[in-house]
Amino acid sequence: MFWKKRGLIFAPTPKADWMVTHAALPVVWQRADQSVRVFFCSRDAQGRAQIGSFDYDLGTKTVCAISRTPVIGLGALGAFDDNGVTSSCIVEHAGALYQYFTGWTLGVTVPFYFYIGLAVSYDGGASFTKISPAPVLGRNPIDPFLTASPFVLIENGIWRMWYISAARWVLERGAPKHYYHIRYAESRDGIQWQPTGRVCIDFASESEYAIARPCVIRDGDTYKMWYSSRGTSYRIGYAESRDGLTWERHDERAGIDVSAEGWDSEMQAYPYILRDADKLWMFYNGNGYGRTGIGLADLALSVADSNTFREVENK
Repeated sequence: MFWKKRGLIFAPTPKADWMVTHAALPVVWQRADQSVRVFFCSRDAQGRAQIGSFDYDLGTKTVCAISRTPVIGLGALGAFDDNGVTSSCIVEHAGALYQYFTGWTLGVTVPFYFYIGLAVSYDGGASFTKISPAPVLGRNPIDPFLTASPFVLIENGIWRMWYISAARWVLERGAPKHYYHIRYAESRDGIQWQPTGRVCIDFASESEYAIARPCVIRDGDTYKMWYSSRGTSYRIGYAESRDGLTWERHDERAGIDVSAEGWDSEMQAYPYILRDADKLWMFYNGNGYGRTGIGLADLALSVADSNTFREVENK
């Protein structure tokens, strides 16, 4: 794989009180008319993230219809998402859009906690309603610290989730430091989740401590996952699996790396993959965890690759 970078497509210039800095964690939904809506999170003056959207034309490479208010906002005081909500993935089901997100709250002994929430749209993504003031996957015996950033596929009536779970917190130089990797859970309805304890992507070295937001696609008999991993700073990683459970990391095949200069010269993170015609599109963040905005890259598919994807889509 070799991704061709198309540059920065959306910069987080202040446009509203909820959109002061950052355009992070892009989530892409291709609508029935083939237009693309990108959900993302931006921060207010207090650093609290909320989720908005913009429409993007892949043909003309133009942005339009930026949401004036958040489509998913902060939770009530004391709730799991009262200090931020960050975008994670979109699932279409029974005429509705299920948007899984991460809710943030501040900690005392550790700086933050976050857990997985769900909001549903019945009006084509114009608005979302949280299904509960509580997370759909919070603390449990398997995930006692943190859960976050799920990616969900529905296969044969089973909802499959790959998500972030903290393995531990440790004190380093007197400050708490998180270690989290990617685990797996299942559901029958997308709401009640059963974590399995299976670790799909684990740390590759002692210096690696954060493996963030997976994005999974099915390519014939192979599952392909893109994610970001961090030692010094985030880079985009890649893994493959035959069953979605046992994965092999091939980070050297991710096909994209930081630029020599500019908006993604220090960091690349949070890739989200969309298939359109005979290409794969990657929406991703650069420096500062989305402070510089959202960029775009594409990967041309061979004829064989295109036919394989069509077979999967028709199943």
